[in-house]
Amino acid sequence: MNNMNEPPRRHRRVTRALASTGVAFLAISAATVSLGAGTSFASSHREAPLIGGDPRADNTDLYAFVSPDKSDSVTIVANWIPFEEPNGGPNYYPFAEHTQYMINVDNNGDGKSDVTYTWTFANHVRNATDHFLYNTGVVNNITDPTLNFYQTYTLVRRTEAGATWVVRDGLVAPSFTGHASMPNYAHLRDQGISTFNNGKSKSYTGQADDPFFLDLRVFDLLYGGNLSEAGHDTLSGYNVNTIALQVPKSDLALKGDATGNPVIGVWSTTNEKGIQLLGGGQNRGEGRYAQVSRLGNPLVNEVVVPLKYKDAFNSISPATDHLVGPVVEKVLNPIVPKLVEAIYGIKAPATPRNDLVEIFLTGIAKNAPTLDGSKAPIQADLNSQVLNKDVVASKFVPSEELRLNMGVAVAATPNRLGVIGGDFQGFPNGRRLTDDVVDIALQAVEGAAQTGVIVQPLAAGDAVNANDKAFGATFPYVALPNENSVNNVMGAPNSGAALPVGGVKAPQSPIGVIAPATGLVGLALLIGSVVVRQRRRSSVAGTLSVQ
Repeated sequence: MNNMNEPPRRHRRVTRALASTGVAFLAISAATVSLGAGTSFASSHREAPLIGGDPRADNTDLYAFVSPDKSDSVTIVANWIPFEEPNGGPNYYPFAEHTQYMINVDNNGDGKSDVTYTWTFANHVRNATDHFLYNTGVVNNITDPTLNFYQTYTLVRRTEAGATWVVRDGLVAPSFTGHASMPNYAHLRDQGISTFNNGKSKSYTGQADDPFFLDLRVFDLLYGGNLSEAGHDTLSGYNVNTIALQVPKSDLALKGDATGNPVIGVWSTTNEKGIQLLGGGQNRGEGRYAQVSRLGNPLVNEVVVPLKYKDAFNSISPATDHLVGPVVEKVLNPIVPKLVEAIYGIKAPATPRNDLVEIFLTGIAKNAPTLDGSKAPIQADLNSQVLNKDVVASKFVPSEELRLNMGVAVAATPNRLGVIGGDFQGFPNGRRLTDDVVDIALQAVEGAAQTGVIVQPLAAGDAVNANDKAFGATFPYVALPNENSVNNVMGAPNSGAALPVGGVKAPQSPIGVIAPATGLVGLALLIGSVVVRQRRRSSVAGTLSVQ
């Protein structure tokens, strides 16, 4: 159990690697520490070079919200394996063995996990000699012998008091191989839900529709070079592997007091077991665990962290963020507003961006720490751990976490723009499945959070405002996985087939005819998309300079 947190040996390797690159350490004074440096825009499909080559370790998105149908509990949804083509057989998409899939909760603001849930998976094959198929017939239940390949998992909850095995031999809902093989996948998913803690907590592991929605064609010369390619949900039709957790608020709150200490910070990580060469030349997963992927807020590693540091950022803990000079600088003086100003003429907000520090590093509070000792620019008490009555202010550390105030009531009519849209239960106060984080993040980097006014030229965002499939009303809330091939859903090239649900054909027009204000729609997507679709992979911490 000692390896469940970030391995100290791994951290030493990161520090030595950074020093060996010659990247100068940034001298961070006490004032700088109070501002903090680690922003990790984290909706992350293939967001760093190394994690892009290791999809089973690549955590793509993280959600945390008060359960809409069970208001005394919190639901956390973490996804892995980006761009799962539904018909990617015969082996489909199992979770990895020799890997720890983790959800971490910081309730006292020190950037370290106070409550950690860790899932580990085991493979089982009923007949590996006579069959190559994932399933050999119709599968009506997870336990059917026709499901030739299946997985089980163990779930461990760890706190300062020690580790507790809360689920043993839990069943994983299989990849959806098609309606003929699995005529009632909803039933199989129900069987992938385990209960524990006397029925008060739930865990789901299995496949789901990718809940993230946005237009990724920003990479095609800013939506086709003339902004004609916006408005299509690029992730429509793809699946992910989901781990969902629902637990009482008191299980996550500092000292178990969800009323007096309602704010928590959440992030997901993936630890992989190293490969050791043993006598006889055999490779076995018997090395130490090392963190290779990390995800907190959506759209951080992709857009804030420069390419040189992405892999290293994936390998460190939030407690280290405020010591990472290159990342601190990009939070205080971000790149995206400069691009917006250069391309569309909208003046970038003044720096240093203490408002972004609040959103991504400290949480939003009237007394949230700032770099220069000035008053926090967003004068509201929302979701910083400094608001918890039992937090020791001197131990608070700015760190990149998805922060949630569990005391904010569930919105009767959620607004997709979250806090910026006047809905204080939405992002950046946690993240719900329906929150349009691309549009929200674009407004935030353009200063809407501190002015309280929507930047109108960017109000249309990427024109993808909802997921292509409806979410569920009960745990685990994510939509059932897709069955059709993505190329079948979208239509073959030149087939004239309609775009999938959520897609809107934009009119073709020369780039010179589109006014700058309209062009901001593309830029909005540029920011959000570039941030979103690079899910993290990093086992080599090459160049982050840590003090």
